[in-house]
Amino acid sequence: METKRQKQVAELVKRNFSIVLQQEGSYIYGSQALVTVTQVVMSPDMSLAKIYLSVYNQENKQEVILEMENELIRLKQALAYRIKKHLRRIPDINFYLDDTLDEMYRLNHLFNELHEANQMGTDEEE
Repeated sequence: METKRQKQVAELVKRNFSIVLQQEGSYIYGSQALVTVTQVVMSPDMSLAKIYLSVYNQENKQEVILEMENELIRLKQALAYRIKKHLRRIPDINFYLDDTLDEMYRLNHLFNELHEANQMGTDEEE
């Protein structure tokens, strides 16, 4: 169960890291990939921020995450510059791939195929 303070700090990190990605992202993973911050989860002691990222327009999504991990110091410094007045200690950051939307599109495609093949059954009960 997250505390109110954890949620507030997570939202602060999410908003500011999104801005950092807009400014620095194209230098790190190129202009083709579109990376968005979907969620941030803070540890109870506020020392670690787990940042969940969604990657579009890229076949190898894990490669983008690895490129960001290689530039971790640069990204953390940019984040620290933005949030230093709000937090006493800047949290360490870890990146995780959020593939929720990819899974949703895959399931939607499967349901559409079943519907076109009349495999979904009827809407009315007999």
